[in-house]
Amino acid sequence: MFLTRVCDEIGQRIFRMFLISLAVVSVVAFLRHPAASQDQNRVTAGEFVVEPPTLIALGFEWYIDGDANRNASVSVSYRKKGTTEWKRGLPLFRLNGERTVTGLFNDDPSSYRIMRPDAMAFTYVAPNMFAGSIFDLEPDTEYECRFRLSDPDGVQGVNEHVVTVRTRKEPQPAKDGHVYHVYPVGFSGQRIEPSFDGLLAAYYTSAIGGDWFNAFPPRVQPGDTIVVHAGLYKDQRLRYGHEFLSGWKECCSTTWDGTYYLIQSGTADKPIAIVGAGDGEVIFDGDGNGILFDVTAANYTYFEGITFRNTNLAILAGRKGIVGASGLTVKHCRFELVGMGIHSDYSGSNNFYIADNTFIGLHAPEMIGWDPRTWGTTPGFAEKSLDKSQYAVKIYGQGSVVAYNLVQNFHDGLDHATYGDPDGWPHPIRDRMPVSIDFYNNDVSNMHDNCIEADGAMYNVRVLRNRCVNIGEQALSMEPIMGGPTYFIRNIVYNSPGSGVKFSGDPAGGVFLHNTFLSGVRTNDGGDDGSNAFFRNNLILAENPKEPVFLLDTFDSYSSSDYNGFGFESDSKAPFVRIGPPAGKSVDYKDPLVEKKYGSLEEFSRGTGLDQHSKILSYRIFRNLRPVDPATPSKLYDPDKLDFSLQEGSAAVDVGVVLPNINDGFTGSAPDLGALELGEPIPHYGAR
Repeated sequence: MFLTRVCDEIGQRIFRMFLISLAVVSVVAFLRHPAASQDQNRVTAGEFVVEPPTLIALGFEWYIDGDANRNASVSVSYRKKGTTEWKRGLPLFRLNGERTVTGLFNDDPSSYRIMRPDAMAFTYVAPNMFAGSIFDLEPDTEYECRFRLSDPDGVQGVNEHVVTVRTRKEPQPAKDGHVYHVYPVGFSGQRIEPSFDGLLAAYYTSAIGGDWFNAFPPRVQPGDTIVVHAGLYKDQRLRYGHEFLSGWKECCSTTWDGTYYLIQSGTADKPIAIVGAGDGEVIFDGDGNGILFDVTAANYTYFEGITFRNTNLAILAGRKGIVGASGLTVKHCRFELVGMGIHSDYSGSNNFYIADNTFIGLHAPEMIGWDPRTWGTTPGFAEKSLDKSQYAVKIYGQGSVVAYNLVQNFHDGLDHATYGDPDGWPHPIRDRMPVSIDFYNNDVSNMHDNCIEADGAMYNVRVLRNRCVNIGEQALSMEPIMGGPTYFIRNIVYNSPGSGVKFSGDPAGGVFLHNTFLSGVRTNDGGDDGSNAFFRNNLILAENPKEPVFLLDTFDSYSSSDYNGFGFESDSKAPFVRIGPPAGKSVDYKDPLVEKKYGSLEEFSRGTGLDQHSKILSYRIFRNLRPVDPATPSKLYDPDKLDFSLQEGSAAVDVGVVLPNINDGFTGSAPDLGALELGEPIPHYGAR
């Protein structure tokens, strides 16, 4: 008994000493790092930013400190001003430390992703912040938008913002400006006055083709409209003084280079408009020149109902680091026999509206890509893969819209310029940041490379409801994206052997919702990795049985995927692949990533924790659609003859997850997978 009592007392003393020691250690740790854990995990609200609005969407950024454990969130609600009911939006997207650090690699094969410091194109690291969008709003309408910041660890500072933002209206010619009528040189019919021979004679106070070709000031002022009547407008650019030599039957003022230089600016409400009269086709023919229209010095130029043809670049609107225009509008125009349609990579360009146009490039009507690794054995590859037409549209900046265009036979369809780090980085110039950009309802077919490139953009890029068919490499590209979110929502991809997605060049922040990828999705492209990807409610069916149906390759372990439908060949040995940090690491940009292959969806879900509610499907889910024929890789499929509608009662119906502001109008018991909801109208793709 005595020995037992002594042992108990000694044990209690030892235990008390342990508690005292633990307390001392805690106090010392606290003194060295006062409330470190709590302070690091608690979120502190910072600057709230409203991005430039577009016609149908609004973008926002909210910068923070703290939240080291990434469990803070921002809920979103909105309502049309004057109404009472708040609608839910998608929560803002979390960013913190994701890297877009890319350029030329060292040649040392033993090094892992070590870049040459003298050859860095991107050095972006995402700030501690949230960003996100509200979608499918009405143009020219005021909305109240409410954002609430919450964190289980506590919130310091302002935890709620309510802002009123007006969406942009569709640009239109002004109604109260002067109207000038233009006719082809030599036109002998009845005219509407005031009338002019050739465009530049109306735009400027005079136009001749000699040394004085640029001597005359502009006639047009903000709000004026030039109405161009039917006919061919093709200058004799290589003949000096051609208007004099021809007896004033040929005209005017594009001496030597054949370029129409437009230098007068309008305003958002009063653009300078150049519109077809509606009495027949209006054709501006560049006669094989380099640039047909140069509007780099003219803000708010408006084109409508014009055909541009036979030129390398139809409309130049900006050059990086030099000069560029804002507010360019191009509507209901046609581009044919062109190398490029519209280009601006000037960071100050913004608020473009490019809609309802037709772009027809010079590539042959045959499916082929540019990469010899895939297409090198195709007969005639060296000639057929030449880029005779580079892209339909390439833009840079903020607040621009590219919508309802038909694009065929180019290297790329519709692009955001890759550009490099935003101006001023690491302290970007606010109005030069490439944010709030929309690509929607475009119809793109027969590309050598990509359908749509969001490359080089930052926050709130929205790629919605596009149809991409016959894409030689990867359809939807983000090589790279700086932070995101770049939203890919309800897009359709068919016959894109490289992948439905190009998630390479160290992109950060890709959100993929309700897409139909009939091509597989492989985010790894030649060893490139990304971070912070999010997949929900997609249909992903493999085109190539030799490739995985889903390969997710990221530097982080918090990328997320679930509620998707996958389809692949039954004999595929590794249909699912996850490449990511070693076990126990949330993110790792330094060490080699770990690759794990899985033979089934069940193994993939069990091994990664991803796609717990996803399903295995087949083409039987579609009402009337077959996979591409692997025996004829160069075959082009007519987009209008492909039916991507779901079969009623199929395994893809009513099995998705509810996503506010994305699938609010679903029919049935739950949203369907893929781009098209059963029973809902099919979106319009291409020019209206």
